[in-house]
Amino acid sequence: MNVILLSGGSGRRLWPLSNDVRSKQFLPVFQREDGAYESMVQRMYRKIKEVDPDAQITVATAEFQVPLLKEQLGEGVGISIEPCRRDTFPAIALATAFLRDKLGVDEKDSVVVCPVDPYVESDYYEMLKALADRAKVSEANLVLMGMEPTYPSELYGYVLPETGEPLSKVSAFKEKPDAKTAAEYIEKGALWNGGVFAYRIGYVMDKAKELLDIDLYDDMFAGYSDCKKISFDYAVAENEPLIEIMRFGGSWQDLGTFDMLTQVLKPNAIGWSIMDEYCENVHVLNETDLPVLCMGLKNVVVAVSKDGILVADKDRSAASKPFVDKIMDKK
Repeated sequence: MNVILLSGGSGRRLWPLSNDVRSKQFLPVFQREDGAYESMVQRMYRKIKEVDPDAQITVATAEFQVPLLKEQLGEGVGISIEPCRRDTFPAIALATAFLRDKLGVDEKDSVVVCPVDPYVESDYYEMLKALADRAKVSEANLVLMGMEPTYPSELYGYVLPETGEPLSKVSAFKEKPDAKTAAEYIEKGALWNGGVFAYRIGYVMDKAKELLDIDLYDDMFAGYSDCKKISFDYAVAENEPLIEIMRFGGSWQDLGTFDMLTQVLKPNAIGWSIMDEYCENVHVLNETDLPVLCMGLKNVVVAVSKDGILVADKDRSAASKPFVDKIMDKK
């Protein structure tokens, strides 16, 4: 199985633990069975290898993330470096060309693309393998994974399948809606678009030639700054007539905010902290050598690093980004 992991963004909603240099996917916050902590990208990499030990994993990322990737995943990890930001289609096209031109992967072979930062269990990784296998033999040019929604979220786009079968053709794509519209989509059987899909390598190389007028890795890398900024969904998926979707009913969480992240963290405290017996539903993530004392707090997250301190009601923590932007702009 060939896998492209999309590793981008600064994760400012997880400030002060994440920043423009160390993005959220590198935070060592997940405790393994042996007691050691690992990051999102380490967990994703490890779990894929458990399902398919021979999986060829390539991380599409910016150059400043390369040292952290090699530190956490080892020197042997495949890395497709984006010279600058050009949205998801150029990034995916460049990584696909890297697989073909630098790693020698056949154009008829399939590749699965997924974000590096969802929190998922073993059934998700099995589904990645099924997605890759389906893309090899399907008449469809693109095979999506659709997540069964658990609530009318305004954070995700939606995909309407033609049927309620485990594998279906796609009827329509819907942009991120308000909660009322999302509920209407769900009533019609819509699935969350989690940004996970598979295709044959030659298909995206043909699209790169059509949309970017370039399809060789060296030429694409050299002229990357001239590539149009276009998303994969907008440029490819929403215009592809031969497209299928596989239904995924397992647990899937986007851990882009503290209220979501703390739902999966065990134990409640990382680093030096003390909580009195009156604290309820409190999480502390402390990267410093200073002690953090919490007394009588409820539904609160406390995050401490050398960059700053966040104390927030969990229900409000997702709204931190504009305030963090002001802090970062002053630095």
